[in-house]
Amino acid sequence: MNSTILSSGGKDSTMAIYSSILNGDNVKYLFSMKSLNDESYMFHVPNIDLSSLIAKALDIPILTATTTGKKEEELNDLEKGLIELKNRGVDSVYSGALFSTYQKTRIDRICEKIGLKSIAPLWNIDPEEYMRNIIDLGFKVIITGVSAEGLGRSWLGREITHDTVNELISIKKNVCDINLCFEGGEAETLVLDGPIFKKRIKIIEAETIWKNDNGVYHVKKAILEDK
Repeated sequence: MNSTILSSGGKDSTMAIYSSILNGDNVKYLFSMKSLNDESYMFHVPNIDLSSLIAKALDIPILTATTTGKKEEELNDLEKGLIELKNRGVDSVYSGALFSTYQKTRIDRICEKIGLKSIAPLWNIDPEEYMRNIIDLGFKVIITGVSAEGLGRSWLGREITHDTVNELISIKKNVCDINLCFEGGEAETLVLDGPIFKKRIKIIEAETIWKNDNGVYHVKKAILEDK
């Protein structure tokens, strides 16, 4: 089966790629939507410009599209992109949806409309088990955005390790009822390396942007390194 993955460069879409490969699919394309709206309901925003570099690191072609990011209207842009991918021979669409019914139902609806199979391999996964599995598999994931009580400026740019997961569990128990895998928008991530990467991503220059109680780790320059 020829698949495409809705890819942002974050942990969930990367794990969707990993799942597609494990399923024996031919990952024909990655598909990345660049939203001009920081508050997009559907699409990941921080460091989305790195999508093409990530595709090169994975050695998978990528199709990119831009959307204004307006609620519901952005779905039209997604549909247009998926129609283009179907015309290029794609049969199925993988997403990194975990618990967001809003996202999953809309992707499912579009795929059904245009005749593509919608697959969400991580749907309703156990959060702690999922986070620890990402680490154990050897994916290097950093936090690139935070927007939740208990997650301060020092979390930006930090690599997710088992100690990180332990701290998140403590925050969930004692500070704020966060989702351990950030499905509630508590944080955003970027994957720099992993078992499916042909090359690793090295960050050359980055800046931390902090506003009141939230912030982003903006990667200004990155390159590919041999492994």
